[in-house]
Amino acid sequence: MRFTTLIKHPADWMKGSGLHSDVVMTSRVRLARNLRGFSFPGYSAERQRVELLELARPCVESLPEMADGYSEEYSGLSKIRKQVLVERHLVSREHAARAAGCAVVVDRKQSLSIMINEEDHFRIQGIRAGLNLRSAYSLVDKVDTALESMLPYAYDDRLGYLTACPTNLGTGMRASVMLHLPALVLSDQINPVIKAVGKIGLAVRGLYGEGTEALGNLFQISNQHTLGEKEGEIISQIEKVIERVVSSEVNARQKLLEDNPTMLHDQVGRAFAILRYAHVLTSKEALNLLSLLRLGADMDLIPNCDRSLLDMLLLEIQPAHLQLSAERDLSPEERDTRRAEITRTRLQLLTGPSNVSTINQPSEEKPSDSNDE
Repeated sequence: MRFTTLIKHPADWMKGSGLHSDVVMTSRVRLARNLRGFSFPGYSAERQRVELLELARPCVESLPEMADGYSEEYSGLSKIRKQVLVERHLVSREHAARAAGCAVVVDRKQSLSIMINEEDHFRIQGIRAGLNLRSAYSLVDKVDTALESMLPYAYDDRLGYLTACPTNLGTGMRASVMLHLPALVLSDQINPVIKAVGKIGLAVRGLYGEGTEALGNLFQISNQHTLGEKEGEIISQIEKVIERVVSSEVNARQKLLEDNPTMLHDQVGRAFAILRYAHVLTSKEALNLLSLLRLGADMDLIPNCDRSLLDMLLLEIQPAHLQLSAERDLSPEERDTRRAEITRTRLQLLTGPSNVSTINQPSEEKPSDSNDE
């Protein structure tokens, strides 16, 4: 499959379906694996990485799941194309920064990607829509078993799978869930939730993983420990936590609707108006406004709004996707203009938000204090 074909079609997980898909955007499981007899990528010379790549890549490409998939060595990829893969969560930012001796193989549905010579020799990643960690794990476990039958994994009977970073030792598994939590943010409940999740040993990260900002009210929750626990136990723990966070977000949405519908409609209405008519949009502004519009769609405040339209737009307006569609490098100012143009076009058929006065408003609600004299 060519790169242009891969990007032309949306991934299965971008279609906005799956359990709790109004709150849970994706479930992802990745495994870190290494081969005996080779130094970890960060400690090996380019010649050694190329040698491993030549050994491993044909095995990865031969997997049935990768039939008619996309396979590319990084020395043949432009900076923009690598960044597009990052924005689609198919490769990590760290992997995209590498060049010779590195490659990625992706299946046709973009539900499975295998990075070769990332921090570890293999990063095997499965992505599913909604809350579906078990399906994502089943996919990567099957692929992992097949690769282990073809290649000599670095494994210790006492420690488990050996990895470049000690925090991945053992199962080598990181399970993460991408959550959309605008109501918890609007109601100032997000920080207590993050602290509670941290206290039970899970990590909360931003849109693109460790060290990134939680733009668009998007948060990733994942396990931090990989040693001394079985994969099923880790997934069960995360599922229980996610169910509670989803319940908190749903309750926060309902409470906003009941206690402060004017503020909620104002936020959604402002987001719609700016996105629909703006001629300049920064990436951060667009993500945050699209988050509010997605909230409005999920709460039926925006009539007939398909959530998948907004989820696709979240990708289309990312910097590398904009430059790929323009077929040239764009300055930041050009990207802001192009982002606004695409957003206006995609949203032109949407009907505006419903008027707050038409909603069943609780009789006890009183108008908020006004600054008008």
